[in-house]
Amino acid sequence: MTPDAQEARLALGRLRTEVGKAVVGQDAVIGGVVVALLCGGHVLLEGVPGVAKTLLVRTLATALDLDTKRVQFTPDLMPGDVTGSLVYDARTAAFNFRAGPVFTNLLLADEINRTPPKTQAALLEAMEERQVSVDGTARPLPQPFLVAATQNPIEYEGTYPLPEAQLDRFLLKLSVPLPERDAELNVLRAHHNGFDPRDLEAAGVTAVAGAADLAAGRAAVQRVQVADPVLAYIVDICRATRVAPALELGASPRGATALLAVAKAHAWLNGRDYVVPDDVKGYTLPTLRHRVRLRADAELDGITVESVLASLLTAVPAPR
Repeated sequence: MTPDAQEARLALGRLRTEVGKAVVGQDAVIGGVVVALLCGGHVLLEGVPGVAKTLLVRTLATALDLDTKRVQFTPDLMPGDVTGSLVYDARTAAFNFRAGPVFTNLLLADEINRTPPKTQAALLEAMEERQVSVDGTARPLPQPFLVAATQNPIEYEGTYPLPEAQLDRFLLKLSVPLPERDAELNVLRAHHNGFDPRDLEAAGVTAVAGAADLAAGRAAVQRVQVADPVLAYIVDICRATRVAPALELGASPRGATALLAVAKAHAWLNGRDYVVPDDVKGYTLPTLRHRVRLRADAELDGITVESVLASLLTAVPAPR
């Protein structure tokens, strides 16, 4: 039986609570990943090592009862190691396709900026088209499908920064911060009491939602209403990034459509069938921060993308 929209919303609310059992103090990040799942988008998780980026994806897969695979991106990783390749079978004297780890529901691309551009590009078709083409044959990926890629914001030696075209394929770039003191204290208490991040079942994490709930949620999000003044507000924010003096690259129309999608998903998760300006404001940073680029002189002056976007949100008038 297919769940209705209200049942799906309640299930996804339970999902956030369930993931929070293992991933402590990262409620905003968990909410962002759920929004991305509702939009059918991908997420780039940026944070220092040890802030539970990998644990977040594994726990999310467990709570959704979905398949997940992890790829550790390294300088010697080849495209076929991600997408799969043709393998010769001596018994049949034929080449058979051996599927790569991308054939899953939640793919964790760990330290994606440590692998060369050729291997990074192997994910582009999978992320955009939800398929992998090998030897002229397109093979569809399982649904739902989400790439959660991680990168370290402070380590640049031996890395290959993602090009703008690939960054643009990520719906959201979520900053995973260090936890607050109380949250970190709760993490230590859990480990002291025997919590093992490799054994989520023992930690009490169970499946509380599934693919059907995501499908029902996505259908409901499509029905969320957006008034013309709010549409204009989204456009004005994106256009403001293109003329901001501190930016040499502004958000494209794809950035505007992404901001619209996440605003609708956030509104629905909060029990509304219409978008308000706060839905847009709340997700402007994670939606646009990786789609714009600072001028070199602005970066030298200590200006950040986040500060520029915050200034634009103050300058662009919101509809009443």
